[in-house]
Amino acid sequence: MPTNAPAALSDVTASDGALRRFLHGLPGVDAVGLEARAASLGTRSIKTSAKAYAIDLAISMIDLTTLEGADTPGKVRALAAKAVNPDPTDRTTPHTAAVCVYPDMVATAKAALNGADVKVASVATAFPAGRAALDVKLADTRDAVAAGADEIDMVIDRGAFLAGKYLKVYEEILAVKEASGSARLKVIFETGELSTYDNIRRASWLGMLAGADFIKTSTGKVAVNATPANTLLMLEAVRDFREQTGVQVGVKPAGGIRTSKDAIKFLVLVNETAGADWLDSHWFRFGASSLLNDLLMQRQKLATGRYSGPDYVTVD
Repeated sequence: MPTNAPAALSDVTASDGALRRFLHGLPGVDAVGLEARAASLGTRSIKTSAKAYAIDLAISMIDLTTLEGADTPGKVRALAAKAVNPDPTDRTTPHTAAVCVYPDMVATAKAALNGADVKVASVATAFPAGRAALDVKLADTRDAVAAGADEIDMVIDRGAFLAGKYLKVYEEILAVKEASGSARLKVIFETGELSTYDNIRRASWLGMLAGADFIKTSTGKVAVNATPANTLLMLEAVRDFREQTGVQVGVKPAGGIRTSKDAIKFLVLVNETAGADWLDSHWFRFGASSLLNDLLMQRQKLATGRYSGPDYVTVD
């Protein structure tokens, strides 16, 4: 069977039974301990100079996102302009990592970015539900890549995963990875639908075994999206995966992260769990839209000592 698993773990994907035994053999998650550690790390005090650094780092890690049925070319062009130059009054403001759009808006985003050092990410595979035949999902992916997507954000088949059809999910990720070509692949678990922390740990390892470049919490389209606890669990997974295989995988929490305070808490989680190697936009992203506005307002407050007026940032 084809595999993207590192050599150190290639045997665990040799069969359905081997994959099941491996995933169910992972250590069980102590839910109380996990949530307590996430809460404790969230109370860390960040001083002014460190806060300024963290705000700029967070801005540089944003996948600035619009994923609405009412998206228009004009909205996507405006989003691209904001990604390249978030604060027109301060050219020292870093650009965001990427603009994230539906496949039919990839070409518009690519043209609007006009060669800027901002990636175009595209959701694919019948986002957000993922309820489509594999050939449809692969066509969705290929269309996005052909239009210029640098990154693909795919959703797993949660129904298959929850039914214990791990090999089906694994093979689907493999196929999407191949269809993505040179584009980096982010695998979305929709952690709010996986029911247990043990399932989130299993999904994390399953995605990494199949060759995910990033593992991502959520679509942002359900009630429970990124939380400090589920992100901490995924950060532990990528740390442990690199220790076993030498392969580094990124993490992307998405949905519900709206304030600078929230973003900085997540950066503390990264530093204290996975380590400083992940404190870079190549390895950690925020899937967000309104977060950038708050980061810009907090950035100006640090620079000037006062908050800006309501017209200082654009409303997304």
